[in-house]
Amino acid sequence: MASSKIQHHLLALFVVGVWGVTFVCTKTLISAGMDPAAIFAIRFSLAYIGILALSFARGKGRIRLWSDSVSDELLFVFLGITGGSFYFLTENTALAYTQAANVAFLVCVAPVITAIFTLIYRKVAKGRFADGLEDIHVGVPLVGGTLLALAGMALVIFDGSRLEVSLKGDLLSVAAALCWALYSLFMARMTSDYGPIFATRKVFFYGLVTIMPFLFGCLDSFSWDILSKTEVWGNLLFLGLVASLACFVIWNFVMSKLGNVTSTNYVYLNPVFTLISAMILLGEKMTPQSAIGSAAILAGVIWAGQKGKKKNEAA
Repeated sequence: MASSKIQHHLLALFVVGVWGVTFVCTKTLISAGMDPAAIFAIRFSLAYIGILALSFARGKGRIRLWSDSVSDELLFVFLGITGGSFYFLTENTALAYTQAANVAFLVCVAPVITAIFTLIYRKVAKGRFADGLEDIHVGVPLVGGTLLALAGMALVIFDGSRLEVSLKGDLLSVAAALCWALYSLFMARMTSDYGPIFATRKVFFYGLVTIMPFLFGCLDSFSWDILSKTEVWGNLLFLGLVASLACFVIWNFVMSKLGNVTSTNYVYLNPVFTLISAMILLGEKMTPQSAIGSAAILAGVIWAGQKGKKKNEAA
């Protein structure tokens, strides 16, 4: 049991590491002239084709199309918006207005929002979705770890060498964090009920459907010649097949095992991996302040993930 939990934590760490790199990849694509909506559409199209092929292979040529009820199907539409189209549209658009590291920091308020939503939802709602949420308690580990991680991210991002204020970019980043928190509120339960492959395929499909209205504005200006650049299609393949197809399936599985709050706490590490990838790919340097901040984030994540003993277990 303990070893499987460790594996789940390592999987969460791997996924967040990959997602930390995506900020740099997306920023590169935007700098090359790609529209944020087009980046998402191509990224999720590649992921959907991949997971559709996987579904056919697992089902021996047959796949399940619909969920058990209309309400569940509508919830998958909601998850396709919050974890797909609107999340990536707001995040990708924010990258057009501010630096990748700034977006990585602001999107990382998602764990705080997720914890707040989880506490409220468990108080006011009943049923399978409320029961599927992680049973968290506001205690020293959660509060202290969260504050330590936030302080660490402030050190990493606002160290004086990366500060670039953009109100529009900042607001879009916070909107992305809100979308991810709403996605985290329901996706773990749906993954437990339907399995990670089916649930993730639904999110990809409805994400693509709901991004369509935003594509019409960029089709006229889109240049297909840009896809001939190795830098462009290389980043798109990474975003579609690794960061979306593989990582979404793994993440949804991890959420169903660790809980929506514990798993989402790993998002605090996004800026660290973004900074490391920027050092490797863009030649940026880590300052002593950033190093201290990275250590604080890691310590905060570990601390926030600690669960206090229940009263009946204390003896």
